[in-house]
Amino acid sequence: MQLVVARIGRAHGIRGEVTVEVRTDEPELRLGPGAVLTTDPPEAGPLTIEAGRVHSGRLLLRFAGVRDRSAAEALRNTLLIAEVDPEETPEDPEEFYDHQLVDLDVVTADGTPVGRVTEISHPPGQDLLVVERADGGEVLIPFVHAIVPEVDVVAGHLVVTPPPGLLDVTGGEPADGGSDDGARGSDL
Repeated sequence: MQLVVARIGRAHGIRGEVTVEVRTDEPELRLGPGAVLTTDPPEAGPLTIEAGRVHSGRLLLRFAGVRDRSAAEALRNTLLIAEVDPEETPEDPEEFYDHQLVDLDVVTADGTPVGRVTEISHPPGQDLLVVERADGGEVLIPFVHAIVPEVDVVAGHLVVTPPPGLLDVTGGEPADGGSDDGARGSDL
């Protein structure tokens, strides 16, 4: 199974380093030296990580064969994709891979059906569950513990305790704009 683990940002310096937006909770495992990652778009890769370091709170990577700023800048916005065993699960029981959440039924605490998770969106700030409602509409639910207190992958559902108005919004941004309490996250 393939998981998006990072997105390449801008070039850093003149020796081929790039900033990356990490999209995994296990960067030391997925983005370490020697890791070979496929890419989206495919023609940009595969890329082999030669070195990595943290600079001013941001991860910088250098890839084999990328030696200058121009080559690094050409990789901007490329997604880095790792091959992961589909049976593998994150070490933290409060963390989930996207594929574990997609197709889960969503219900409120009192058992009222909300819909089914169709995808996970990863905008800056927090992850959002994209939920298709029975009526064909869509609602975005912030994937934070205060709103999603229970995830039962084995039973095939998750429980939401939405703030007032969240489920009334369809096809747009969450009503409250959400905030990340750091208690939840998903790993691409």
